[in-house]
Amino acid sequence: MDDVAFLRSLFDRAVAVADPMRFISGNLPPRPAGRVVVVGAGKASARMAEAVEAAWGPVEGLVITRYGYGRPTQGIEIALAAHPVPDQAGVAATARMLDLLAGLGAEDLVVMLISGGASALLCAPAGAMTLAEKQAVNAALLASGAPIDQMNVLRKHLSRVKGGQLAAAAAPARVLALMISDVPGDDPAMIGSGPTVGDASTAAEARAIAARWGIALPDSAQAVLAGQTGVIPPGDPRLAGVENRVVAAPAQSLAAAAEMAREAGFEVRILGDDLGGEAREVAAEHAALALAAQAGRNAGMPPLLLLSGGELTVTRTGNGVGGPNAEYALALALALDGAPGIRAIACDTDGVDGAAEIAGAQIGPDTLTRAMFARRDPAQALANNDAHSFFGTLGDQVVTGPTLTNVNDFRAILIRPA
Repeated sequence: MDDVAFLRSLFDRAVAVADPMRFISGNLPPRPAGRVVVVGAGKASARMAEAVEAAWGPVEGLVITRYGYGRPTQGIEIALAAHPVPDQAGVAATARMLDLLAGLGAEDLVVMLISGGASALLCAPAGAMTLAEKQAVNAALLASGAPIDQMNVLRKHLSRVKGGQLAAAAAPARVLALMISDVPGDDPAMIGSGPTVGDASTAAEARAIAARWGIALPDSAQAVLAGQTGVIPPGDPRLAGVENRVVAAPAQSLAAAAEMAREAGFEVRILGDDLGGEAREVAAEHAALALAAQAGRNAGMPPLLLLSGGELTVTRTGNGVGGPNAEYALALALALDGAPGIRAIACDTDGVDGAAEIAGAQIGPDTLTRAMFARRDPAQALANNDAHSFFGTLGDQVVTGPTLTNVNDFRAILIRPA
């Protein structure tokens, strides 16, 4: 297997071990005799619902997933909506979900299935905010370069379901929340903006985040943040019957890829499963690491693989088509400047890098040379946030289609002695 195919096989392995069919059943109790309701949202939620019914049989419920990410279920309704910017279908499905949770009793069990993407797919604007206003705020957040934890604080305070509010809506029913983490640190309060987790942040903090990242808030949003929002504080009695359980995380996928690489004779270094920061800046740091590592290796040493995960950000200043993983790959290629013996892959495990149906890209020593012959300027593409178009021209995009899971970014740099 050549290095290009090997890097892709590592990514495929990382995705495969995060398939909900592998671990959902082991995290479910025996099916209770009383009423059971399954709800949830995220890019993996339909697959998670499918896994629940594989273990329990038909179940009453509703989950919301991204267009194209539906799965066959028997009793659980699969609602499709837009991501990363919410739409009316998400608003309508969220309203139906709240209706489904109303009136449950202490003897009932609610299983909530939460994965990355739930922040946009669960959409119930707070106060008098309209969907259009919610969409504008969300789009501004995505373009701002704000880290995911700060984005989610603002999202929580402008929502009627995030920040513990979805679980509170099910009280006094017992709630078992099963989560697939796509956030650095695997904090349940950050996964999908924590619809089942209490939050101690304040409206004042949310206002400060909007100001820091230049998010223009409409009057309706300012009115919400001027008073007491609906976010549920930790320790609230409505959350007393909630158990939050992270059932898959980036570290598991990186470990599986590392094991595969070691079996193939590679030395492996994991740089971390929770890296954040501006994609192009992290790429420059990783290029320096790769070049230094290569300089310290001789022909008798095994090839080295640098693995990392987490969630990088892009501050949009151009009008191109790109995403954090493609931008990282492009910046990495520029920083490596054709160094022989170094190849890399950077992809989002959900198959969607940014808003495009493209997981990411691969680069190698010939990337810049082939770009020159194709009359594509890599520096200009980076400046215009147009990495997907750049790699599309070269045929170096990684396209998976819906992966039905989401444990965030996967990056691998393969280094052979020069």
